[in-house]
Amino acid sequence: MTDFPGAPTAPSTTGRLRVLAAMSGGVDSAVAAARAVEAGHEVTGVHLALSSNPQSFRTGARGCCTIEDSRDARRAADVIGIPFYVWDLAERFREDVIDDFVAEYAAGRTPNPCLRCNEKIKFAALLDKAVALGFDAVCTGHYARIVDLTDGSRELHRAVDAAKDQSYVLGVLDADQLAHSLFPLGDTTKDVIREEAERRGLAVAKKPDSHDICFIADGDTQGFLARHLGTATGDILDVDGTKLGEHDGAYGFTIGQRKGLRIGRPAADGKPRYVLDISPVNNTVTVGPAEGLDVTGLTAIRPRWCGTEPLAEGRYTAQLRAHGEEVPVSASVTDDTLRVALDTPARGIAPGQAVVLYDGTRVVGSATIAMTERPAVTA
Repeated sequence: MTDFPGAPTAPSTTGRLRVLAAMSGGVDSAVAAARAVEAGHEVTGVHLALSSNPQSFRTGARGCCTIEDSRDARRAADVIGIPFYVWDLAERFREDVIDDFVAEYAAGRTPNPCLRCNEKIKFAALLDKAVALGFDAVCTGHYARIVDLTDGSRELHRAVDAAKDQSYVLGVLDADQLAHSLFPLGDTTKDVIREEAERRGLAVAKKPDSHDICFIADGDTQGFLARHLGTATGDILDVDGTKLGEHDGAYGFTIGQRKGLRIGRPAADGKPRYVLDISPVNNTVTVGPAEGLDVTGLTAIRPRWCGTEPLAEGRYTAQLRAHGEEVPVSASVTDDTLRVALDTPARGIAPGQAVVLYDGTRVVGSATIAMTERPAVTA
């Protein structure tokens, strides 16, 4: 880990902030850093080395943590004209994100590693160190908006570009973290960002966006889990308990999955089957008709509020997947447990995913889905 020589030790008391810009090596974080400089802030760039193999290259990789990405970030910082450092957070990333990802699948849940990375790495490990070094804020290339209120508090809102909005994975940020965050891209579309990068002479202007899970370079999640959890033959069951086939590990399935079930014969009604339930206790996977995926309510735990905690009961909209649509809901909070009733059923919702509540464009907060409520179905 490289520290900053002569880093400030006290927060700024003027409008000019000392900003630490997290630079992934992509176009978004590069333009965000450039905009922070243009806004008059004192900016230092930092690239997070999260890979356990620092020599990994982009060949075959689709993430944002390769050595080439580090070099792209350094070149962008040079063009912008800001100091640049690399911080090695690979061990923390492994413990808080990768190990958590594997453990969640082993428990039959479906985690969101990007959300966990924001919660544990970018706005915890990184932000904590930045504040300790005297920086006022961390700047990232996320597409989301922060609204400053007259009482000095802040709100997190959706980005203007709905197609790029990333407020769902930022729903874990609390009021203190929002107070030390900058999201300069929230009012802009991706096309404008690429054009701006071109004008600024940033070589990453046309660099493709990163996709998939950054620590699974080849995109083979099932293969990655098999290497960590091994194989464990179990049964694939119909909703009436009839055995339809076998699998090599329940962790290889997700709620709502249709393809790759390897159950052979079609259902009696000729319609496709979907994964309805994953039981790590007895290592079984239950499949059934599409209507068996209908979720009418859910219970979520470990809520994190983006500012003021909501009322005990209220009406909101909820986003249940990273790229899912908002649905109207009634929500209630009791003893750190969030209960949500959906106005209309939603499909493909699994324990381990996050439910993020919205009040208009404002992010109210996020919680981890522990249980879902679904009408009973028959084979």
